[in-house]
Amino acid sequence: MTLAETLELAPVESHLHPEGSFDLADHEVPTGREEIWRFTPLKRLRELHKDAPLDGDDYKVEVDAAPGVTAVSVPAADSARGVSGYVPVDRVSARAWDAAQSVFEVTIPADAEIVEPTTLRLIGGSVEKAAAGHLLVRAGRFSKAVVVVDYNGSATWAENIEVVLEDGAELTFVTIQDWNDDSVHVVTQHARVGRDATFKHVAVSLGGDVLRASTSADYIGSGGSVDMLGVYFADEGQHIEHRLFADHTAPRTKSNVEYKGALQGDGAHTVWVGNVLIRKEAEGILTYESNDNLVLTDGAKADSVPNLEIETGEIEGAGHASTTGRFDDQHLFYLQSRGIPAEEARRLVVHGFFHDIIRRIGVPSLQERLIASIEDELAEHVGRLEA
Repeated sequence: MTLAETLELAPVESHLHPEGSFDLADHEVPTGREEIWRFTPLKRLRELHKDAPLDGDDYKVEVDAAPGVTAVSVPAADSARGVSGYVPVDRVSARAWDAAQSVFEVTIPADAEIVEPTTLRLIGGSVEKAAAGHLLVRAGRFSKAVVVVDYNGSATWAENIEVVLEDGAELTFVTIQDWNDDSVHVVTQHARVGRDATFKHVAVSLGGDVLRASTSADYIGSGGSVDMLGVYFADEGQHIEHRLFADHTAPRTKSNVEYKGALQGDGAHTVWVGNVLIRKEAEGILTYESNDNLVLTDGAKADSVPNLEIETGEIEGAGHASTTGRFDDQHLFYLQSRGIPAEEARRLVVHGFFHDIIRRIGVPSLQERLIASIEDELAEHVGRLEA
């Protein structure tokens, strides 16, 4: 059953969110001229968007499940996948859905307040054979938990992730893409948010050759709230692409999308496409989306495209913003005039740029790791300059 059938919503015609289908024949091979593919370097996807076999098995999954949380692999035929209402909206997603032999299911029981994060680590061993994965996370009524998915190693990986929050649930879901430099990762994530549920989605993108993450959320009842927070750091030759879609399918819902990225090195390229759809039924909603990019060197490029589609004027508020710029010379001058060396001043400015989002992650261990990763990226840049 589709979202429109479940929520009795009229379909919306838009090039920003094409109609989904489980039938691969309905998804033509993209050429790069399509709106949803025009920024993606298709030639570097290793045929994931065409017909590359998705039968690779050179990877392993490590699980550190918090007490009370169930985390098991289930044969695809016996799984509950599809419970989020998601239907593949592009060819890679449809191919990954067909190819996944199993679904990893994480379940947080109703009324449980889980203190420790549940962590899944996917460690790739090779990029030679592409593979497909499927993850389903379900948060029971009035539960509270944190789930972290940590990607490492080398892989060519196509994936679908479904997240379902039942009424009153509170879930923080974090993805950390810390791949080796040769990895390609195309992932589609969709969340369904119940009545008065609170969903915080945090995306951290650091490593890999090409990363393309499409994240969407819709609402099954009023009062739901979605925060989509992202931090990314693109280095020389790296392509990092985030596509966000908040679909307000119920009244008195909220969404806040805030991504910040830094770029350095020749050929570093980031893409951020944000879209909010406020349907006729979604009266009294509040939404805002923003993207800020800090370009650290020549040769780096950031594309940022915010969008708003509004079908009702009976809303509390809606807006968007996007900025892309270099270091503020006045900030650097201020710090250097007080005896701080140039590179240390640049480091402080970058940390200040990311600070607001990092502190809102709400998981101290992850915040510390992210700060350390940013330090490593900056140190690598300084090392190249000195060389």
